[in-house]
Amino acid sequence: MLAADPGTSIASIATEAGVDRRTVYRRFASREELLAAIYASRLEAIERAIEDARLREAPVAVALHRYVENIIAVNRTWPVDLTRMLAEDSVRARRDASVDEVDAFLRRATDEGLLRPGLPEGWASALLPQLMHLVSRQQPELSPARAADIVVDTLLHGLGAS
Repeated sequence: MLAADPGTSIASIATEAGVDRRTVYRRFASREELLAAIYASRLEAIERAIEDARLREAPVAVALHRYVENIIAVNRTWPVDLTRMLAEDSVRARRDASVDEVDAFLRRATDEGLLRPGLPEGWASALLPQLMHLVSRQQPELSPARAADIVVDTLLHGLGAS
């Protein structure tokens, strides 16, 4: 609900969850506390997805597919944007650490020949999240594995017929 409308009220969230809003307020003292818990859960899921992908040690093609599949699942489970929370230093530091880990992996993928060299700096780092976001939102009927197949193929081969 918050992904669709960040202004959704606690009463609406409680109704959708099938509980009284007092139940929500017993667990979360404020709307901001509820949002912080949601963002923290998303960050934890992203960190687990990166760890599970084994970006430093798995073969790059395997790690790429595993990472993409995991992040698509995270995007679908926690479809909220972290942008509102990035002003908080601890959130920004955790997000930046995740971005740095993926950027290092994408450099490794280039060094090992999976991605072509000579692209503008940060191009793959900017494109990959956009592809994952797109398939997460526009192809919900696809399993995360099948959605990852499409993203990885698009990233590695583009849309051309050749």
